[in-house]
Amino acid sequence: CAGYESTAQKKEKEEKSIMIRKANTNDIPVLMDLLAQVLDLHHEGRPDIFRENAVKYSSEQLQEILLDQNRPIFVAMDDEGNVQGYAFCIFMQTFFNSILTPIKTMYIDDLCVDKNHRGQGIGRELFEHVKYYAKGYECYNLTLNVWACNKDAIAFYEKTGLAVKRATM
Repeated sequence: CAGYESTAQKKEKEEKSIMIRKANTNDIPVLMDLLAQVLDLHHEGRPDIFRENAVKYSSEQLQEILLDQNRPIFVAMDDEGNVQGYAFCIFMQTFFNSILTPIKTMYIDDLCVDKNHRGQGIGRELFEHVKYYAKGYECYNLTLNVWACNKDAIAFYEKTGLAVKRATM
């Protein structure tokens, strides 16, 4: 019966574990695919701003980012080692600003779960890993930007406890 999930299937889903690790050069092909999924979503929501079939980073640029200690990328893998999502992060710090306190921030530049694996807790695992990682580096806060047209992402981030800090209009 279509749409029916047996107790055994539900249990199997629950038993699948997600492992988070730092990305490496072997992950570049799947990172490129996931980046394309995000750009497609943004193009659908704002075709006036985002180009169709665009590429955010070339594989060479990804290789450089992977070497940059201030720009960690984490990947979420299933039990078989298949990458199902990523979080691109950037350490940011304000210094010598006359009105802002000198704080260290972990900025999530991009967080994506493969469209075929959404709704399984992978995004939450990635987010929690980044949050824990940022605390380990004594970051004052965790920030990100989300496009208003991306309602699913907004709902996801609200569920994680994030609140709007500022809006760009």
